[in-house]
Amino acid sequence: MAETSDDRGSRDFWSRPGLAVRGGRLQIAGRDAESLARAHGTPLYAFDLEKIGEQARALQEALASAGLRHRVQLALKAQREPEVLAYVRGLGAPGSPESVGLDVCSPGEVLHGLAHGWQASEISYTGTNVSERDLDVILAHPVHVNLDLLSQIRRVGRRAPGRRIGLRVNPRAGAAWRDDNESLYSSDRPTKFGIYPEQLEEAVALTRDHDLIVDTIHFHVGDGYLTDALPAFGVAVDRAAEMLVAARALGCPVETLDVGGGLGVPMAPGDTPLDVAAWARLLADRLASLDVTVAVEPGDYLVKEAAILMGEVVTVEDRMGTRFVGLDMGWNVMNDRFIYEAPFEYVVCARADAPRAVRTTITGHINEGDDLWAADYPFPEVEEGEIVACINVGGYNQAMQMTHCLRPPAPAVYFEDRVATP
Repeated sequence: MAETSDDRGSRDFWSRPGLAVRGGRLQIAGRDAESLARAHGTPLYAFDLEKIGEQARALQEALASAGLRHRVQLALKAQREPEVLAYVRGLGAPGSPESVGLDVCSPGEVLHGLAHGWQASEISYTGTNVSERDLDVILAHPVHVNLDLLSQIRRVGRRAPGRRIGLRVNPRAGAAWRDDNESLYSSDRPTKFGIYPEQLEEAVALTRDHDLIVDTIHFHVGDGYLTDALPAFGVAVDRAAEMLVAARALGCPVETLDVGGGLGVPMAPGDTPLDVAAWARLLADRLASLDVTVAVEPGDYLVKEAAILMGEVVTVEDRMGTRFVGLDMGWNVMNDRFIYEAPFEYVVCARADAPRAVRTTITGHINEGDDLWAADYPFPEVEEGEIVACINVGGYNQAMQMTHCLRPPAPAVYFEDRVATP
């Protein structure tokens, strides 16, 4: 097994109020993480809900300070747990400046949002490849609908003439956590999402044929982007703004530019938090002449940093010169790592500041070869029975849990307050 130097100094980027090391032990919301795991069993999610409120307020304040009319909406696909939604709903009354609306992308999410206290006017639907069965549910409620394909315009127009809608456009530009800013949503390569610039005139003609009123231009190009990707995001904003101007010239009373989601949080050493003030100024500078409301639909930015996932070390074994550490949790409870290939950080809860002395392969308990949490990862010496936390997992992971191998979903504990610690 290969030894490595202690590089914890570059790996504590995640430390913050609500998630910190005290006396060498990891704490979340002021509670001792290992004690939570021992009390509730593993795997276990633990949430510092106050972090969600802090992120929402930071975004709202940045947009307001930049002089922008704005709406902030949580991407429901990222986090739909009732305890989280109750907290988000409590951030502000419907229509208030503090309120956080919902971005949804399926009929089930429409119904879920309504069932958890959101008014239809606070919900924006953006989805692709929509069936007639989908429309049976979606159009039964006065949620705002963004249409992203010519086929959708025809379908909705036949069934709901006179409805106010948005057009989801594809500006052929992306912003991502990857260095190349390659986006699966919008890039030089064709994707399944959005109306392209050369299709805009046809799209508007279809809306006119069906008396649909286009009040929003929507685009989504982001994938966990941080401050260094803002120039790439700016290209997408410029192109979307051009399409907004073109839509107005074609007679569409566009009032809102929805810039989608994809705002990121630090996930690896060297990452720094997204400068939301700079992000908001970028929007204000580029949209100054358009007199629009800016809507934004973050998922990870609001919720990812709010949670950790804890598991027990059940195996420590050297195999052909490689240190393997096996956990009692697999990709069934946190498949964000395996679907999106995003990096994650792992911390030994009782020894969070321990030297990372060994290059380690961390694996799970799912009977599949790709149930691999990390490879060649600098990690402390550990013993079976210790508790390990995966950091910044509050977005997507719970929403995508499955029962593969009949392994159950992971339970969670939620804290709306932070216990004061010395």
